[in-house]
Amino acid sequence: MTVYFIGAGPGAPDLITVRGLRLIERCPVCLYAGSLVPAEVVAAAPAGARVIDTAPLHLDEIMAEIASAHAAGHDVARVHSGDPSLYGAVAEQMRRLDELGIDYEVVPGVPAFAAAAASLKTELTVPEIAQTVILTRTAMKASAMPPGEELETLARSGATLAIHLSVRNLAAVRRALEPHYGADCPAIVAYRATWPDERIIRGTLADIQAKCRAAKITRTALVLVGPVFAARDFRDSALYDAAHQHILRHRKTAHG
Repeated sequence: MTVYFIGAGPGAPDLITVRGLRLIERCPVCLYAGSLVPAEVVAAAPAGARVIDTAPLHLDEIMAEIASAHAAGHDVARVHSGDPSLYGAVAEQMRRLDELGIDYEVVPGVPAFAAAAASLKTELTVPEIAQTVILTRTAMKASAMPPGEELETLARSGATLAIHLSVRNLAAVRRALEPHYGADCPAIVAYRATWPDERIIRGTLADIQAKCRAAKITRTALVLVGPVFAARDFRDSALYDAAHQHILRHRKTAHG
């Protein structure tokens, strides 16, 4: 049997990959993160499948379900929100599977930052404004940030920031970023991007906390910060510039 770690995407049921959906449709066991994975996604499990919401379970209980499926020879669809590689808590599950000698594969999904950018109709990297995106979080009740990854350190880059798990920590975000980005730097909170109740709160580092408090947004939101969100008069990319040569397009000359 095989355990398939499947990224269900950011929320909209049709943003799961075809590969991920096909696996859910055929696996006799489906373990899913119920607080963030749409019910429509796991409803695709085959008739009679064992479908379990793992939100109330701890790691040992989740691994017991997988071990039971392994003993029965049943493939497992282990469905996580977004993309499994980002804040998915899959590393410890894969470590346990390695110890048990159980095969597994990973199926990528649409991450939250990409879904938020789509909802905003924006590009996170534009010429001469931002060419780097940093995915990070702040330390609250979860594990501490490793040395050198504190927001104050990352802020020195001036890059576009996608700050996860931090909508209740906006005061600290402002303190860390304002010296480098300025109080008027655009700050956006994307709540449940692509879900039916999606909300986008636009502001600046100076006022985004008050706006989120007024909107009563306290969880399931991504914080985006950077000058790219106010960029309008940027130069066109060289990719489609008529004067730019690359391997697939040569500059035309007077001789054709």
